[in-house]
Amino acid sequence: MVDIITVAAAAIIIIAAIIVLIFNGLISKRNRVQDAWAQIDVQLKRRYDLIPNLVETVKGYMKYEKGVLTQVTQLRSSIVSGSVQDKAQANNMLSQALKSLFAVAENYPDLKASQTYQNLQDELENTENKISFVRTSYNDYVLDYNNAIQQFPGNILAGPMGFKRQDFFQAPDEEKAAIKVNLTSDDGTQAPAKGSKAQKK
Repeated sequence: MVDIITVAAAAIIIIAAIIVLIFNGLISKRNRVQDAWAQIDVQLKRRYDLIPNLVETVKGYMKYEKGVLTQVTQLRSSIVSGSVQDKAQANNMLSQALKSLFAVAENYPDLKASQTYQNLQDELENTENKISFVRTSYNDYVLDYNNAIQQFPGNILAGPMGFKRQDFFQAPDEEKAAIKVNLTSDDGTQAPAKGSKAQKK
């Protein structure tokens, strides 16, 4: 009788220890996901703060690209709130808009020569690289965490203990398409690049 009680007590202790280990492991993985997301948010905020300076710097040079500047400004405002997927989509659209803006800027030698513009471009490109780096880390942690709550034995405890699947921070397929740069003016005619010569009729 004593042996049965001892065995039962030992089994209960072992099961409790396993539950504690699984719970602590899930907590650790979830905390890593949250920390990685915080790093993404820091870089998104940094880019958010840089964009108004960029727009102010380039709009005096770009007379035909109001649409590009408007798009960048509108997308900037959409990235500060929403779910991970909302921010991921807004981030990718903003990245494409900034690439378009930098591509258009190639047609303006005076703008390219501006030290302020060059500094802002370098800072934004550096921020883009950091976003890409921390996004990779975040997605790795999300994969590890999601596997832990979906695989046995974590899947038995995850639901009752409030552990939910996390979304990846990634680009939708439509955002991976090639960038299209619009060089038309407001009246629909093509804007001449600075320094280019008009063709003779």
